[in-house]
Amino acid sequence: MNCAESARVHPTALISEEAIIGENVVIGPYVVIEGPVVIGDNCNIRAHAILKGPLEMGPGNQVYSGAVLGEDPQHIKYQGEATQVFIGRDNIFREHVTIHRGTTSSWKTVIGDNNFLMAYSHIAHDCIIGNRCILANGAQVGGHCEVADNVFLSGNSCLHQFVRVGRFALLSGCSASTKDMPPFMVQQGINIVHGVNLVGMRRAGIAPASIDAIRKCYHHLYREGLSIPVSCAKMEATLGHIPEVRELIEFIRVGNRGISLTTERAAA
Repeated sequence: MNCAESARVHPTALISEEAIIGENVVIGPYVVIEGPVVIGDNCNIRAHAILKGPLEMGPGNQVYSGAVLGEDPQHIKYQGEATQVFIGRDNIFREHVTIHRGTTSSWKTVIGDNNFLMAYSHIAHDCIIGNRCILANGAQVGGHCEVADNVFLSGNSCLHQFVRVGRFALLSGCSASTKDMPPFMVQQGINIVHGVNLVGMRRAGIAPASIDAIRKCYHHLYREGLSIPVSCAKMEATLGHIPEVRELIEFIRVGNRGISLTTERAAA
């Protein structure tokens, strides 16, 4: 074990000889660190947490009791490969959060910076999570999902595998998505877009003109009864000079799962 002198390790912790532990790291009672695990400076690993490598964690992360980071993926085709998890800096992983490694050597699970994963939330194999996301208690992210920055997944919400979620999207409590969730939208129920995430955009300091443009895009996309390609063309022609609108259009065009709809269009 390569452990900085300033690290504080409880005597009951079980730590692999392959582990690398940075400066001022605190490792609490009965923590298990298995395999090649790199822990950056100023991390706090609380009692009974389990970290399994290959796993690399940046500085300033807080891992609470019972969390399991880097366990084998729950995938029937997984053959025991030494797949990876990469975690950025200043994340919070509350009680019993679970994060699984990739399924093959060419895949990995990546968590960005400044995310807050509340108790019992789960990120499956091969996911990519951006920065400043919040997963409330019990939120579940299936394999191969891509979640952009500033996304909020409410309590007991679920993402189907391979779903993409755009920036500032919000999934309401006990809701689910099997379709891609466009940026800046609020979704409730199953695959039903309810409106625009005005609160999240305002709190982030997005310009009022951009917020108004996204509201108009919502109307074009979900209220005028147009096809998705026609809606995108109309948004591009009238509002395409606004960066957030271009982001929305590009997100829709590059996807292959389709996007969530409103109640009226989903029922049609």
